[in-house]
Parts: sequence; structure tokens; C-alpha cells
Amino acid sequence: MDKKKVVVPLVCHGHSRPVVDLFYSPITPDGFFLISASKDSTPMLRNGETGDWIGTFEGHKGAVWSCCLDTNGLRAASGSADFTAKLWDALTGDALHSFEHKHIVRACAFSEDTHLLLTGGVEKILRIFDLNRPDAPPREVDNSPGSVRTVAWLHSDQTILSSCTDIGGVRLWDVRSGKIVHTLETKSPVTSAEVSQDGRYITTADGSTVKFWDANHFGLVKSYNMPCNVESASLEPKLGCNKGHHGPVHCVRFSPGGESYASGSEDGTIRIWQSSPLNHNEHDTSPANGPTGKVKVPADEVTQKIEGFHIAEEGTPGEKEKAADA
Repeated sequence: MDKKKVVVPLVCHGHSRPVVDLFYSPITPDGFFLISASKDSTPMLRNGETGDWIGTFEGHKGAVWSCCLDTNGLRAASGSADFTAKLWDALTGDALHSFEHKHIVRACAFSEDTHLLLTGGVEKILRIFDLNRPDAPPREVDNSPGSVRTVAWLHSDQTILSSCTDIGGVRLWDVRSGKIVHTLETKSPVTSAEVSQDGRYITTADGSTVKFWDANHFGLVKSYNMPCNVESASLEPKLGCNKGHHGPVHCVRFSPGGESYASGSEDGTIRIWQSSPLNHNEHDTSPANGPTGKVKVPADEVTQKIEGFHIAEEGTPGEKEKAADA
């Protein structure tokens, strides 16, 4: 009888509470890096290939909901329930600036040219901060129709994308006019929206549906109904299904080369999976904290839903105290 191949991930311990966001840097001369956001208030930086811990960014006083790295992997940013977004030196871990908001910051993103930082949250306002003048007032884009859940840049920083916590759809805003130019319609609120590395596709998760959109013409390319609610989705041509977390998975992201992907969970761990099944023993980036096992989820049905999707060859996710853990 053939032995069934099992994908065993690298397990990255360190967070004491659920991991709610992950972000990979592009490939840099020093490799690529993975940053994680957690409700424990401390974003962490890791080697993106091995999962080895590099450092922890200390300074937030509430759950951290979002994190990102700039194109060069030299600076990090995070958005928190402490009503701030922070800019960090990714080499030293020092806080470079704290951008004050009036409510929870749920999302942040560097522009492609690394000069701007976009934030959004419960205030229903999209803000663009000039990182060359961090003390200057931010530019505020026309009010979002709902509490902001996700943000991203596309079209060489000419367009920004946002989704809301409480209403469906993904809105595309023209940066110059500050107005909505198109809406990708969804039935449920979009919990994850990712622009592909080549800028051709937008991947969204809403309710139990994963959708792939043309990022230039905004047409729907593919839509898949899943057997459960999907909180996060990330696109890479070779797709598969793995299981191993001890709780709900809140975020997934592919590495810049597509050879692996990371998942963050309610169980407080990050797991880095090889994209192709391998036969090897489990590796752990820190001493084990008890027995490991697998979450019993209906994986076969999910695999059947997505295995037929392939990208075309040419193209080759007071009030401050009350809100601190919102």
C-alpha cells in the first residue's frame, strides 16, 4: 500500500494570542521576510523561508490587527486597537513614528514607491500619510461607506482598494480625485482582499465564497463556493489543501516566490507550508509547547472546488480601554 504524502509545516511559536494578519516582503538582496500581527499587541518579524524569529516590535497597547513591510523590507507598519498606526525600522525594531487616529486602526499598507502609508479602520476614513513628512496632517480620502476592514494599493499607486467590516463589496478609489471609481460587488462583507504580485488579479473572500477579479477591467474571473466561511484567501497558480492548526485560520499569504505559504490561527501559531507535498518530519522553530495534532476539517471538498483553477501562463489573502481587544 502506498504511503500517503502528508505536508508537515514549519511551526512558528511566539505569539501568546491569535494571529490575525500576515504579510510577506518581496524578495530582497537579504532574502524575504514575514511579519505577523496578533491580538497580543506585538508584531513579529521572521525569516520568510525558515520561519526563524528575527525580532519583535514593542510599543502598541492594544491588539494589532494589521501589519506590512515596505518594498525593500526596511520598514514595517502596523495598525492597532490602541488608536494608532506605527512605523517601524525593520532592521533595529525601533518605532520611527506613531500616527494617531480617533478609533481602532484595522488596516495599513505601504505604497509601492514606499513614500506613503495608507490606513483605515472603525472611523470610516481612509488616510494617506506622507512618510517623508510624518508630522504633516494626512490626506483624507472621501469617507468610506462602512468601517474599513482591508486596504491595498494598485495601478502603480494610482488606485486604492478597500473593503468594509459591515457591508459587502470592494471599493476602488482614484487617488487623485479621492472618489470611488468602481465597486466589486459581493453578497457578504469582504474579510480579505489581496492584489496579486503581478498586479493582474484581486483575490477576495466573502462569506463562504472566494472570488478572483481582473484588476484592470474589474470583471469577475472565477468564483468558488466553499463548504465553510472563508476568512482569508491568497492566490498562487498551484493550489492545494492542508490541515494542522488547532483553531480557526484567520490569515493566509503566499511567499513572494510561491514555493511556500504561511497561515496564522486562533491557536497563536504561524505555520509555513511547502506548496508541493513533501515527506519529511515536522520541524519546529522553537521548543514544543505540548502535543501537536491536526484539525479535523473536510479538506477533500475544498480541494475539489479549487483544483481546476489555473492562471494563464502570461501572468505566471475610557473608549480606548474598551476597544483595546475589539
